[in-house]
Formats: sequence, structure tokens, C-alpha cells
Amino acid sequence: MIRVLVVDDHPLVTEGLTAILGAETDIEVVGVAGTADEAEGIARREAPDVVLMDLRLPGRSGAEAAMVIGRDHPGVAVIFLTAEVSEDAIGEAVRAGAVGYLVKGEPPSEIAGAIRRAAEGEMLIPAGVLARLLVTQHQTARDEAEHRVVVARFTPRERDVLAMMGQALDNEDIAERLFVELTTVRWHIRNILEKLGVHSKLAAVLRASELGLV
Repeated sequence: MIRVLVVDDHPLVTEGLTAILGAETDIEVVGVAGTADEAEGIARREAPDVVLMDLRLPGRSGAEAAMVIGRDHPGVAVIFLTAEVSEDAIGEAVRAGAVGYLVKGEPPSEIAGAIRRAAEGEMLIPAGVLARLLVTQHQTARDEAEHRVVVARFTPRERDVLAMMGQALDNEDIAERLFVELTTVRWHIRNILEKLGVHSKLAAVLRASELGLV
């Protein structure tokens, strides 16, 4: 038997899913929860094979619950059954450790089939969505690497000057706040522009914003 924990804050949903899955000869619903805390408690007690869970729950999210359950029970397979269909939501689910993502309204046979496949270790993310998520992940990794490289180029004083530029302070105000000569501020700004590969203070601030520096 495939032991399943159903998690949703709407009783009609959990009752419907329990009835649907109870009709299957190889699936047993071992618990029903309406919150992340309840789901984590039942998972600890019942050790389900599959958790069928909504992404949005009252209080802590389903994604948070999935991470806790996955940490405590590495062998469990989490499938999100939710109304959200955005790539952001799917990405959130994947990062939380989900093996599958279903949209509410799927035929009962699809839900039962997904549970069986998840229990067998299959991944239930559409190939096209997975490809887009990988592209996004690669871009994020490149951005983070670039951020680290660029930050390492700046001295602490240059970062101070850049932060003040991000506050739209002029050179005289920066010099006054840092207790340095105006020529020193101009020298720092020239270095900042060079390191960011731009030719104006505005462009520097915009580029620094893109990199998360201001």
C-alpha cells in the first residue's frame, strides 16, 4: 500500500481527495491536515510515502512544510496540488523538494497515477517548465557569481561612496559625510565608474542596483 498524507485547509477538498484515494486498492490515506504544523506532526507519526499538499496554507506555507518533512523523512515524496500555475509557484515548489506539481481540477485518475509514480521515484514536472526553471537557476547562479566578483573589487571606502551615490548625494555632501577632501571623493568615483564599466554616476548607480550593491 502507498501511504498518503493529504494536506489542504479546505475540508471539502480533503474530504473529496480522501474519498477518491480511498477507492484505490493500492493507496491508503493515513492522515489529513489543514496546516503546515499539523502536516509535520502527522508525517512524524505516520511516516507516509507520499504527501499530497496545497502550496498555500494558513500560517506557514506548504513549501515550508515540505522542507521540514523532507528533512525529517528523506524518503517521502511531496506532490503539490494547488490552484496556482505560475512558474514562480512551481519554482517555489521545486526548491522546497517537491517531486510533482498538479493543478486542482485534475481527474481523479491523474491524481492517483501521480501518487503511484511519485512513490516509485518519478519526477512529475513538465519538461518545458523544468527547462525554463533550469535557465532561471543558471541565470541566478551567474548573477550571484558576478555579484561576488564585483563586490570583491571595491574597497570599503568605495562601497561607502557608492552607497551615498545611491542616496542621490552630490560629491560635496559625500565629502562632508566622510570627512575627506572633494578631490578624494572624485578619485573614488572615477575608480567606481571604471570598476563597473560605466561612464556616469547615474549609470553606476543603476548598474550597482542590478548587482544588489545599492
